[in-house]
Order: sequence, then C-alpha cells, then structure tokens
Amino acid sequence: MTKTLSNLNSGLIWAGAGVGASAVIVGTWFAPLGWQDGLLAIVLGHLLGGCLFFFAGLIGAKTGKSAMQTVQISFGQKGSVFFSVANVLQLIGWTAIMIYTGAEISGALSLHLWQTEAFDIWALVLGILVIAWLFTGSNQVGLFKILTLVAMFLITLWLTVKVFSTGQTPPATNGEMSFSTAVELAAVMPLSWLPLVSDYTRYAKKPLGATLAATVGYTLSSIWMYALGLGAVLFLGQADVSKILLAAGMSLAGIMVMILSTVTTTFLDAYSAGVSANNIHKGFKETPTAIAITVLGTVLAIALPVTQYENFLLLIGSVFAPMIAVQIADFFLLQKREVGLTFDWVGLGLWLAGFVLYHLLSHFQIELFIGLTMPVMVVIFVATLIVRKTLGR
Repeated sequence: MTKTLSNLNSGLIWAGAGVGASAVIVGTWFAPLGWQDGLLAIVLGHLLGGCLFFFAGLIGAKTGKSAMQTVQISFGQKGSVFFSVANVLQLIGWTAIMIYTGAEISGALSLHLWQTEAFDIWALVLGILVIAWLFTGSNQVGLFKILTLVAMFLITLWLTVKVFSTGQTPPATNGEMSFSTAVELAAVMPLSWLPLVSDYTRYAKKPLGATLAATVGYTLSSIWMYALGLGAVLFLGQADVSKILLAAGMSLAGIMVMILSTVTTTFLDAYSAGVSANNIHKGFKETPTAIAITVLGTVLAIALPVTQYENFLLLIGSVFAPMIAVQIADFFLLQKREVGLTFDWVGLGLWLAGFVLYHLLSHFQIELFIGLTMPVMVVIFVATLIVRKTLGR
C-alpha cells in the first residue's frame, strides 16, 4: 500500500469532518447546563472521546490496515463482520442524517431568500455533491478542497463572532440535561468515528504525526461546533440552526456553509461504508458501494424525517466503545498483531460483556461524573488483559 497521507492533509480532512450542523444541533441540547458547565461537559467529553479516536487511528496507521481489518486482529476474520455490518448501518444512518439536516436548513434559508423551500431538491444536490467529492480522492486534499475548507472555516468563524458578540454570560435555559449525559453525548461524536478513522490513517506517511493531526483537527473543530450550538441558545435564544444563521445575518452564506460542511463530513461516512462493506464481502467494491450508500442515504433523508437521534448516538457508543477497549489492550499492551482465528470468541465475549454492562448501567440510571462510556471501557480494558494473559498461560 502506498503511503500518501501527509500530516497536513490528515489534519485538514478531519478538521473538515468536525464542522457540521449535526454537532451544532447536539450542542444546543446542552443549554440547560448553562455556559460554564455546558462548555466543561463539551470539552471533557471530547477529550475522552478524542483519546480513543487517537488510539483507534494509530492502530490503522501502524499496520496499514483499514478499520475493519484492524478489528480482525481482536475478533477474528469472520468475527469482524459483525462490526462491519454495524458500521455500515450506522454510516447509512449518518449519511441520511447529514443530508436531511443540510437540506432542511438550506431549505429554510432558501425560503427566506427566494420564497421556495425545495427540500427534495437540496437533498438531491447534496447527494450529488457527496458523490462528486468521492471521486476527488478519500485521503488527499488538493487545491480545490483546501479552498473549500478555508471558505467553510471563514464563514463558520464569522457566524461564531456574530453568536458571541453580546459579550454577556446568560443563565441556563429550562429543560433537563444531566452533566453525566452531556459528557456522554460529547464523547460519542468522536466515538462514532472509531470504526472508520483507520480507513484514512492507514495511508499515513508518518503514523504518529498524521494520527495526532487528525485527532487534534477533529477534536478542536467538533468542540467548536458544540460550543457554537450551546452559545446560540444561550446568547441568541435560538436552537434552530436556520434561525441561528438568519439571526447572524447569514442567509446565502449560511447555505454555503451548510453545503460545504455536509459534503466534507458525509463523504467520509459514505467512503468508509464502502470499505466496511468490502470487509463483509470482497464483491462490494469501495467506491461503487460508497456511491450506493450515498444514494440510499439521500432517499432515506427525503422519505423519513430524521430529526431525533440522541438514542442513536448513545447506541453507537455502547457498540463501538467496548470494541476499541479490547483492541487497545490487545494491540498496545498484549502486542497482538496477527489474525489467527476465524472467530476470536474471547474477544467477542469481552465485547459483549461491555455492551451488556453499558446498557445495564443505563437501564438502572446509574450516572457517573464522566458518563458511562469511559468507566465501561476501563472495566473491559482491564478484563481483556486479565483474561488474555490467563488463557494465554
């Protein structure tokens, strides 16, 4: 495999992935905590999730394997298929959510500008642009992509200045949101990328540098988006992204940032869905499958309203956090490198224990300061070391 991904390209790709309406929307949910506690939860959750993002990406960068190929090391060649299927399903969901959100906000802004909403047309336009972006290369950032990313960041920076221009710290809003749940929802956004970050870092020229650049780029931009959503509710009194943009005097520019942010994030989802599908069956070629996923996501976005996805986010964390806990223990401490089994039942059993533990704690409404994901991961991480070494002897 040719190593072509530079540190700069890696950072830019993932910084672009962090900018999106979905992260702004989730940030608005934190308003009941107020500015200080809300921002603390956002930063803490992203730091926890970002650490896991880094280790997941570093495994791929060091081995030159895609995300689902690295999963084979801990769960077996066929055992990894379960996680591939789960990843394809979550990426179809994300593709639909991103296209729906982008089309809905663009439609609301175009209604203000031209008295026509045209939601279906915007969804189709976004789907077509994602497909076009797929053909420009998944792990390279040429001049056109750089200009696109610069434009997106400048428009978002202008929006940020408008949102926070009051200079006053407002009180919390009415509603329910525990600090623990807020940390969980902040951590789960980087967690949702765990089963695909290696699809890109596997091409890294310098594994450590490229993975660190990707982690920093994504973590900072995602924190920015969450904080922007939180600030919009508290400083502007707006939770609707289209109204936030209009309140900031950004209608046409708002449509531009919606288009750019949707495309730069969604193409990563679609491409990695193709990579994971290829791990399920070699007949699924990466780019054609990614195009098919984009088409399916566009159809779902048009046919189904995908406005509520808090439970979807928490489910993603419960599936992929125990997975990466086993992988980190296996790869970095137990030095497991080869795929030796068709099904690694020990690894799969450890993952299942983590999945069940997460949902038991959630069911009994047990809340910890740092959420449930990290404590569950620590338990599974330690259990993996103990069980592997015991069985190994």
